[in-house]
Amino acid sequence: MEQTFIMIKPDGVQRGLIGEIISRFEKKGFYLKGLKLMSVERSFAEKHYADLSSKPFFPGLVEYIISGPVVAMPSEATPGTIRGDFAVEVGRNVIHGSDSVESARKEIALWFPEGIAEWRSNLHPWIYEA
Repeated sequence: MEQTFIMIKPDGVQRGLIGEIISRFEKKGFYLKGLKLMSVERSFAEKHYADLSSKPFFPGLVEYIISGPVVAMPSEATPGTIRGDFAVEVGRNVIHGSDSVESARKEIALWFPEGIAEWRSNLHPWIYEA
């Protein structure tokens, strides 16, 4: 099963949306493989968003991500409509999700160098056919 990296951004944390966002993933039957509440250092944010460094919004994006704590999660899901439900402005879009399998691998390795939990719910056969 493919994995992805999800981050609840500072606005989602400040607005108290952590539990609701995690709940959506769990209700869909996806597994959390790791979870961290953390403050992001500038150099780490710059590394995470390195592919956007030439964009004019890069400095503001880095400032935004380091402005408060984030919740980092590897999961077997994509964010779906969470942005649509909770984002008020494009620059404050509550959640980050990997945009490809390759990005997910890089982001999980960056944010979870210690590795992730390998487990499977006993409900797995009730949710997935294979």
